[in-house]
Parts: sequence; C-alpha cells; structure tokens
Amino acid sequence: MNDMIANIIIAGLVGISTGIFTWLFFLRLREQMVDYKDAIAEETANKFSELFLFVDVSRYFYFYLAVLILVPILTYILTRSFLVSMALFGVILFSPHYTLKLLTRKRLKKFEKQLPDALIMLSGSLRAGASVSIALDNLIKESPPPLSQEFSLFVRERKLGVDMDTAVANMEKRLPLEDLYMCFSAFQISREVGGNLAETLELLAETLRRKLAMEGKIESLTSQGKLQGVVMSSLPLLLMVALIKLEPQSMGMMFHTKIGWLVLGMIIVMQILGFLAIKKITEIDV
Repeated sequence: MNDMIANIIIAGLVGISTGIFTWLFFLRLREQMVDYKDAIAEETANKFSELFLFVDVSRYFYFYLAVLILVPILTYILTRSFLVSMALFGVILFSPHYTLKLLTRKRLKKFEKQLPDALIMLSGSLRAGASVSIALDNLIKESPPPLSQEFSLFVRERKLGVDMDTAVANMEKRLPLEDLYMCFSAFQISREVGGNLAETLELLAETLRRKLAMEGKIESLTSQGKLQGVVMSSLPLLLMVALIKLEPQSMGMMFHTKIGWLVLGMIIVMQILGFLAIKKITEIDV
C-alpha cells in the first residue's frame, strides 16, 4: 500500500515536472519565434521597401510559415516519401530569399537600361536653360518606374534637408551600379570644377549605350552555353524519372536504402557543382 502511494506521488511529481518543463520549453520557443519573426519581418520589410513593394509583412510571415509546415506534411501524406518532403521543405525555405534576390536583380537591370535615356533627357533640359532641380523634376514626370521612383526619392530627401553627399550615398546603397556612380561623379565634378554638364551627360549616355550593346552581344553569344548547362543538369533527372517508370523495383533501392540515399546525394551535389561551374564560365562581366 505504501509502495503504491509512493509510486503515485512519484508519478505525480514526474507529471508536474514534465508539465512545467514543457510549459517553459514552449514559452521559450514562443519567445524565440517572436524574435525570429521580428528579425525576418524587419529584413523583409527593408527588401520590399527597396523594391517599392508595400505589403503586410506580418501576414506574409504567417502565410510563409504555414506553407513551410503544411506543404511538406501534405506531400509526405500523399507520396509517403520522406526525401521528397524534405526536398520540398528546402525549396520552400530558401525560395523567398532567392525570389527577392531575383526581383532586385531584375529591377537593377531595368534601371540600368533606362539610365542612358534619362541622361539624354537631363542633357536636353539643361541645354534648354533649366536648372538641375527642374531637369530632375521633368525626368521624374516623364520616366517610368523604377527610374522615376528612385530619383523621386532622391529629390524628396534633398527637399527635406538631406545634404547632397548623404542623398547620393543612400541612392548608391539602394542601387549598387557602376553606371550610377559615373553619373553622380559627373554631377559632382561639374558642381566643384564647372564645365558643360549637358555635354558631359551626353557623352556618358553614349558610353553607357555602347556598354549595354556589348553586354547584350556577350549575353547572346553565351546563351547557348547557359542552355547547355540547364539541359545537362536536367538530363539526369529526366533519365531518373524514365527509369523509375521502366524499372520501379530496381530504382526503388535508391530511395529506400542507405546506399541509395548516399548515391542520390552524390548525384545532386555533383549536378549542382556542374551547373554552377557552367554558369560561372558563361558569365562574363563587362
């Protein structure tokens, strides 16, 4: 009887201790999730603001978290493949980062293509007798995004009292482009030394156009190599799918044995390395 009472007391103490530990664990986990959410929200908000995209970051975070958890679970229920579920989890985990990176790169590329025409427009306004501020206002009104957005933000900072060097540094931080550095260098030299700014901008615009033309020519010449990299990287995957259909029993060993997982991991790593090597070879910076 005494042993039974002692066991009940011990079990109760263990249960209470486990409950307290679990409660403290989830409390700590909640604090960590809040800190992680705040950090991700701040970084994501900064990225979206640089792209001039205004979204509710809190809703975005919870939607992303739900997709990150539910989609791999549903995939595992449907396919019964832990490997496929983990691969999908990894894709969803890193997709926002690379999506924002891709959007940023496309925005920079579009701005770079708009810059020569913007310099010609500025030069025309200056030759017509307008001041630099009026020329910038006309440029903002006549140009499409993202050039109009970036120069509008630059002009607003100047009107709010931000000095020229700080406003230029902020814009260069948002748009890390060598072409933009040269453009602001021309403005600064003209402001400090003097000279015909309109003619300087025309020469700079012509130089940038030649640079863009050369980049386009190089891109067209290297497009075949890039396509070959994509085809060679996709070919083993297509061959694997075909073999799974033709020989499901033999190919099943690759997904249900440790040696098969090791071979599959080596294939994935070598394919990624090969694709990155081809991409590095075909990327030529002017």
